This record gives sequence, structure tokens and C-alpha cells, in this order.
Amino acid sequence: MPVSLDIKDFLQQPDEFPVVDVRSPAEFQKGHLPGAISLPLFSDAERAEVGTLFTRSGREEAILRGLDIILPKTGKIRRSLHKQTQAKHLRMYCWRGGMRSLNMAWMLEGHGYRVDLLEGGYKAYRKHIRTLLDEPAKVVVIGGFTGSGKTEILLALSEAGEQVIDLERLASHKGSAFGAIGQPEQPTNEQFENNLFERWTKLDKKRFIWLEDESRMIGRITLPDPLILKIQTAPLIILEVPKKIRVGRLVREYTGISDRMLGEAVMKIEARIGRERAREALDLIRRKAYSEVAAEMLSYYDETYAFSIRRRQGQARYPYPVEWFDAREIAAGLKKFASQQLKNGSYLPGL
Repeated sequence: MPVSLDIKDFLQQPDEFPVVDVRSPAEFQKGHLPGAISLPLFSDAERAEVGTLFTRSGREEAILRGLDIILPKTGKIRRSLHKQTQAKHLRMYCWRGGMRSLNMAWMLEGHGYRVDLLEGGYKAYRKHIRTLLDEPAKVVVIGGFTGSGKTEILLALSEAGEQVIDLERLASHKGSAFGAIGQPEQPTNEQFENNLFERWTKLDKKRFIWLEDESRMIGRITLPDPLILKIQTAPLIILEVPKKIRVGRLVREYTGISDRMLGEAVMKIEARIGRERAREALDLIRRKAYSEVAAEMLSYYDETYAFSIRRRQGQARYPYPVEWFDAREIAAGLKKFASQQLKNGSYLPGL
């Protein structure tokens, strides 16, 4: 018989027990437990048909129709599962922990599988993870003007053994109007949250957790309110990187991919920088004067970031001068700085 587990016990099961999502492909695409195997009991159209029948004719008619759909697919479902995992002990969920996951579990247990079901289904998981970011934690935020190399420094901190959450990597976007260039498709907002919370649960909240300073939106992704609160109230170490270095970094990062995409990014902020300024930037792109484009865009983004920092009242801020860029060297300096200035979770006032 399948065993039902509450969300905490379900998530604490060993990783060698794969997680299987039996919802429809569209439901899975919108959001799923990170690493879950998609094994849909119904197609999107079949799910809609059974749901409509449940509403119009009741539960019994919907169950009978569901069985008519499922039984011919038994062999196909087993073969699909076998291709994705050889494990015989599975964790499984549907939307509310109802008939879909139970039917799938019964079918598989008849063929030698052991199945643990998530009580309350994916809905219970989503409710659970939304409470996790309220946990107190020793968050440290790295800020600085565009082009300061914050993401590269986070990577160096991670390689040095520090706890890091790279929000831009999770969001597949670098944050500005130019942030989609060279990046894969962004996940749904729901899936971003799932991936974020999975990362968050693995961290030791008594050690420093390093984040990059972000606004509420990263491309199409909206950051959860508890995370925004942490970013805006945790100690903020502001990298002071010379503009010349930042221009060079931006040119290396964004050029050679697509001048068309560069031009489209400029037009996204035309209303904010003005028509004349946007036209000048487009002309510079056509002439491949990329350093001049970067310098022009930095004038806008620097002003915007400085304004956002000034609006934060009471946040401890620590300027950190950078004369040349070496991510590992900067990361080592930041580790030392944090251990000296931010002690035992009681943050010293900003400079």
C-alpha cells in the first residue's frame, strides 16, 4: 500500500528515492519540485476533459472516465518511468495528493515499486516553501554599479567555500534591460521560487549567506517579498570599481553576441533615457563603438542605482574600493572584511 508523508518527511527522504510528478505536462512546466521526473497520468486535454466531467456529472463519472484513459496507457507509463530511473522506491505527488497520484501508485506497486505519496500534493509543497524565507539568517549583500563583476565575485566566494545564492543564474537573466542577452530562457516565476527555496533549505543560516543586490524584478521574475526585505536590510558591501574597468567588462560580456539584441535593449529604456540619447546609442552600436555605448549606458544605470541606494533608510553600508579586478582576490578580501566587521550575526553600523 502507498504511504502518505507530510511535506517535511517527504522532503527529508533520501535523494536515491526519485521524486515523480504525475500532473499534466502544462502543470509540470509551470512549476514542479526541483529534479522531479515528469510522468503525467493525463495529457493536458485529458485532464481538462476529466475535470469538466467532474464538475458536470460528479466524482464517480470522472473516476470511471479517468480509468478508461489510464488503463490502456499502463505499459507506456512503465516504459517511460524505466527510461528515466531504475529506482524501485519512489516519492510521488499530484496537485492535491488525490486520485491521480494514488492511482499511479497503485498501478506501479502492482509491478514491484514502493511509492511514498506527498500528503496535500504540490499545493502543500508550495504552501510550505513560502514560509522558509522568513527564517532569520546571516545575509550579506554585495552591491555596486553595473559592470562591477558582482556575479563573478559570488562565484569566487562559492569556490572559496562561502555560501552563495546566485539569483541572476537562477533567473537566467542579468537584471538590466540588457540582461537577457546570451542567457537561456527564463523559468516561470513559480519554478524560480521552487529552485530558490531548494537552494535556501540547504544553507546553514548561522553562517554568512552572500547575495547580489537586486531590485524586485530580474527580467520577468519577481523576487519574493521576504527575500527583498533581506536584501534591503542586510549589510550592504558596495564595490567601488573604476568606470574604465566596468566599461571593459561590459564590452567583453555583451558584444559579439547580437547587435540587434543590443539595439532592442536600448529601445526598452528609451522612455527613461530620452529619444535623442537612445538614437545616439543605436548609432554607436551600428559603428561598433561598443566602449562608448557601454559608457553611455553606465551613466544612466549609475544614476538609477545611486538613487535606489539613497532611498534605503537605516541599511548598514560598507564601501569597498577595488583598484583592479581579480575576482578571487576580491572574494578573499570580502571574506576577511565580513569576518572582521560583521561579527556573530550582530552587524556593526555601516561606515
